[in-house]
Amino acid sequence: MTVTNRERMLPMFRQATLDDLEQIAAIYDHIHTEEEAGRAAIGWDRAIYPTRQTALDSIQAGDMFVAEDQGRIVATAKINQEQVPVYADAAWTQAAPPDQVMVLHTLVVDPQVKGRGYGSRFVAFYEDYARAHRCPYLRMDTNERNTSARALYRRLGYQEVSVVPCQFNGIPGVNLVCLEKTL
Repeated sequence: MTVTNRERMLPMFRQATLDDLEQIAAIYDHIHTEEEAGRAAIGWDRAIYPTRQTALDSIQAGDMFVAEDQGRIVATAKINQEQVPVYADAAWTQAAPPDQVMVLHTLVVDPQVKGRGYGSRFVAFYEDYARAHRCPYLRMDTNERNTSARALYRRLGYQEVSVVPCQFNGIPGVNLVCLEKTL
């Protein structure tokens, strides 16, 4: 069987293991550095969220996933059915039964490889994962300041349903954009 160049370029998606912890933490560090330098507007705080402990907790819970390309982790996210408490304040358009909702949390792409489609591919993986788990209702959130994520999600068919002021993941003064899509 011949493998095309396009197939070689596709990342492999899998559940994260403890062996991935340092690479995931390094991606968080890269993102924090970009934000601190003014090259990104995510709305996170290095000392608060996300941290190495954030990744460890998600790996141990079994809901951290990674995109790996040629042996290197290039993107990561937490995928589960946990709707964070502030979601109760969102004006969701779909009255989705909780057991049919899948949530994407903290999707990150290493800034060193941004612009190569890893974010879009990760969202496609998330949607496939939701289908496989019979969850047609997709939900996610992002900080209002994160205009690049908002543009990506819009392009991928997600609808912004609410902007909820809150303290989110320990960070005060967040305007949380809640997004949804139905498969």
